[in-house]
Amino acid sequence: MKILKFILPGLLFLVTSMAQAQNLTVTGVVKDSSTDEPVPFASIRVDGTMTGGMTDIDGVYSISAPADGVLIFSSIGYKDTVVPVEGNAKHDVLLAPDTQMLEETIVVAFGTATKESFTGSATVVKSEDITKVQSSDVTRALEGMVAGVQMTTSSGSLGSSPSIQIRGTSSISAGTAPLYVVDGVPYSGDMNNLNSSDIESMTVLKDAASNALYGARGANGVIMITTKKAKLGEAKVSVDAKWGLNTKALKSYDYITDAGQYYETHYNSLYNYYRLERGMSNEEANVLAAKNVTGAAADGGLGYLTFTVPEGQNLIGSNGKLNPYATPGRLVNYMGEQFWLQPDDWMDATYKNSLRQEYNVSVAGTTGNAQIFASFGYLNNKAIVDGGDMYRYTARLRADYQAKEWLKVGMNMGYTNFNWNNGNSDEGSAGSVGNIFGFATMVAPIYPVFLRNADGSIKYDQYGNKRFDFGDGSNAGLSRPISGNANALQTVTLDTNNSEGNAINGTGYFEIKFLKDFTFTFNAGVGVDETRSTSINNMYYGQFAPNGGIISKSHGRSFYLNLQQLLNWNRTFADYHNVTVLLGHEWYMSNGASLGASKSKMFSLNNTELGGAVIDGQAASSGFSTYNNEGYFLRAQYDYQNRIFASASFRRDASSRFHPDHRWGNFWSVGGGWLINQESWFNVSWIDMLKIKASIGSQGNDNIADYLYTDMYSITNSDGEI
Repeated sequence: MKILKFILPGLLFLVTSMAQAQNLTVTGVVKDSSTDEPVPFASIRVDGTMTGGMTDIDGVYSISAPADGVLIFSSIGYKDTVVPVEGNAKHDVLLAPDTQMLEETIVVAFGTATKESFTGSATVVKSEDITKVQSSDVTRALEGMVAGVQMTTSSGSLGSSPSIQIRGTSSISAGTAPLYVVDGVPYSGDMNNLNSSDIESMTVLKDAASNALYGARGANGVIMITTKKAKLGEAKVSVDAKWGLNTKALKSYDYITDAGQYYETHYNSLYNYYRLERGMSNEEANVLAAKNVTGAAADGGLGYLTFTVPEGQNLIGSNGKLNPYATPGRLVNYMGEQFWLQPDDWMDATYKNSLRQEYNVSVAGTTGNAQIFASFGYLNNKAIVDGGDMYRYTARLRADYQAKEWLKVGMNMGYTNFNWNNGNSDEGSAGSVGNIFGFATMVAPIYPVFLRNADGSIKYDQYGNKRFDFGDGSNAGLSRPISGNANALQTVTLDTNNSEGNAINGTGYFEIKFLKDFTFTFNAGVGVDETRSTSINNMYYGQFAPNGGIISKSHGRSFYLNLQQLLNWNRTFADYHNVTVLLGHEWYMSNGASLGASKSKMFSLNNTELGGAVIDGQAASSGFSTYNNEGYFLRAQYDYQNRIFASASFRRDASSRFHPDHRWGNFWSVGGGWLINQESWFNVSWIDMLKIKASIGSQGNDNIADYLYTDMYSITNSDGEI
């Protein structure tokens, strides 16, 4: 018994000593192999066990591991590094940036995914392609870059945005515009208020598997916009200056631009009419057509003769050709005043070349456990017609701070100040005489643009304004049969259509990691956009001259607030089965307010306030609208050895635009994928990735007017009574 008592403690001591000898406390520093900067909060796992750890903000780590064990180091944006312990208690590790992984990571609904694991349909446009497009609207960078995206532009004015449809027209009666999401938060502001130099990427989500988590707003597709943030490493200062020339790039149709040819063509139309419709002889038709070609509109004429013709001769000969002795330009004495009439090139007088200049400065860097990005931009863009220009100032500040190993916070705020002028107020209306683009193509090349003195110089009125030919008899008593009492070139010079204001948008978040596999994220987004507009129809010329000019003022303000609560769970089982589950709630609210009024009988065009006019238009108005959306959602994703993927999502969503009894709807999707090139039996060197995927789901569209589910009434004035 005594011997046994001595042997048992000895064996226990030996076993304990062996166990202690098999485990080491391994320490070291993890750094970026390209910058030699510490990598904070990198993950460390003992291979084949559940034991793990993390580096601190300085990249320092300490972990208990078997002397013959293997440590696996990993961090987002880096390749995994495997380090055998080999009995050494000190291991400094270098992590190599995984540029391929960064390029293949795409932003999806409420998170990110790799290109390989994503089972939906999406296209990513990177910053280097976005900045190549010289436009104030960042979405124009998608034009011609994304399959299935159609862009149409009904306006060429500065600050206008294109209409975008993803995979065709999704609705006949509801809106077809996609949902914009900026840094994870739905964005309802003007796309011109985002500086393209601040954008890291744009991801276009196209199908139900991609958009189902956006419920009643996802049917038209989703455009995810991600702004830039600082990367690990030394501070980086970027200065970008761009100059460009704006010019008319749209080719015109093949139409008559020569004044003589136009007279000939009109003569032939009259000649054929008289001969075929009225039964005249060739000689009779020739005489009458030659007489009326420059006569009054009532006789089928053009109203103007802008060629000098030898006395006793016709402008158009019996052969239907221009008199070879006719010369452009004609001096006319009318009511004691001399006028020089000449055919003008209206397209040349309308369009001009203009300068575009843009400057951007950004600073990005890390300090300790904080990443900071700041930028400032200035854009000055001139239109290709008079009366149009655009000025924009933008600023952005983004900060991400790793407060604790388990806590990360951040904010991202952008500000825009803008001022747009668009003298072409009726643009988009082909038949409007105020649309200079349409007007310049409608007016025949025989008509003068200006009123001119005998020496050909342009006449000026008593206010110092150039006098344009309105075709109303003011030019030597002559009248145009088409677009009379109008000249869009004068309109863009004297009229005002101005919008200026400020826009602020911001997001904030905090992220908490707990119980190893769980991450809770709270996101908040807010935006305010206020615009003040001034519209002036001049008091000198055109249809509003009898009213003494009209001035209209309006003010619009929009506000939105978005709150998200996201709970993520991620775990890998048996090294092969990776499961990710997202549970979330989102609440969104937006409202808009407007106010407007107008007055006539202006004192001066320089006074751009209502106080500068005296007659109240009795058209003051105001309005207010509000919109709410709320949803609860779930997404589960699975992958096996990074080659077989499955996903499913569900959202219970409500929209205030529907009747209270029918506001809630269910939206879902399922999808799967098989990465064939990851199979051991697949060996085709010239194929980088071969993937089969399929998905199905349901989406909603609440892009309709407010309050359609109830009766609406309007109040009218009936002799001072309601």
